[in-house]
Amino acid sequence: MSKEDVINVVLELYDARKEAREYLDYFVNPNETGELEKFKKIVLKEFDDNGTHMPLCRFSVCRKALSDFKKLAPSYDTLAEAMVFYVERIYEFSFCNGDLWEQYYDSGISNFCSALKFLIKNNLLDSMMPRIVQIMAWSWPCGYGFHDMTGDTFCELVPPQYHSKVDEADALGEAQYYAMHPSLKHW
Repeated sequence: MSKEDVINVVLELYDARKEAREYLDYFVNPNETGELEKFKKIVLKEFDDNGTHMPLCRFSVCRKALSDFKKLAPSYDTLAEAMVFYVERIYEFSFCNGDLWEQYYDSGISNFCSALKFLIKNNLLDSMMPRIVQIMAWSWPCGYGFHDMTGDTFCELVPPQYHSKVDEADALGEAQYYAMHPSLKHW
């Protein structure tokens, strides 16, 4: 292909495909913060009702959004923010909306595991630990073994010096749950 042919193909691709246009725009003028905010809006749309509708909780939409975000090659810190934000929305939604379906919890554990592995591999676990503890706390009242699997996954992946964080998360989750449902504390 000649240089002119390549230029023409790129121009046609730019006009024809939204994804190509977004990638090329990002390549020319990288804006991690803007792309992270786009990702967060997609996730919020799936897991936050804002009082207008029941959230769809489509993991496939969020998975694609995260995959597209990863293709931009953001910094490790920014990618960690995206991954942890996504897991936070999954767990917080479950905490606030009661028992969900088993596949929901399986997807939650899978994303929690992926985020933890990424944080450990890139030496970001300490900086995200308060948010990880909160994520584990949100699993406290959930069914289908979600809470146990969350704690087990955490303990399997992190170094032993962090294992006490599971107890910290349990206490936090219990306190937050009964603060939302004080009449249940006396059962």
